[in-house]
Amino acid sequence: MNAEIISVNISEKKGTVKKPVAGITLTLNGIDEDAHAGSWHRQVSLLAQESVDRFSVGSDRGFEPGEFAENITTRGIDLTRINLLDRFKIGEAELEVTQIGKTCHGDGCAIFVEVGKCVMPKEGIFCRVIQGGTARAGDTLEYIPTARVV
Repeated sequence: MNAEIISVNISEKKGTVKKPVAGITLTLNGIDEDAHAGSWHRQVSLLAQESVDRFSVGSDRGFEPGEFAENITTRGIDLTRINLLDRFKIGEAELEVTQIGKTCHGDGCAIFVEVGKCVMPKEGIFCRVIQGGTARAGDTLEYIPTARVV
């Protein structure tokens, strides 16, 4: 299953809205020039535009890519059905899912303060970089589910 990347976003400081950029460089340390780069399990965050659109309906305002602090905004894949250890390929780059959702920052989140809720804690996913490469809007995000033993 493939999806489209509709935006790639970075921020210089943690806890701030990410801004769309022309492209990102993924390394084993995360995304160059992004505040969340480092040797940890949440190097790259993804959020589906479909999730943002559903959230917008109940919020009475639209949201731009990066406002939920996601690095990669996607279209065409239901990220709520992704499992831990599933992978994504973007050209040469490969990501591994390490966390699904997150604890809400509450009063420390601009969206939560404004709207009273946020979509990222329930529908965002987090990955670590397995293989470096580049990504930009318009690129294909290839979904690679892990084999499951039942």
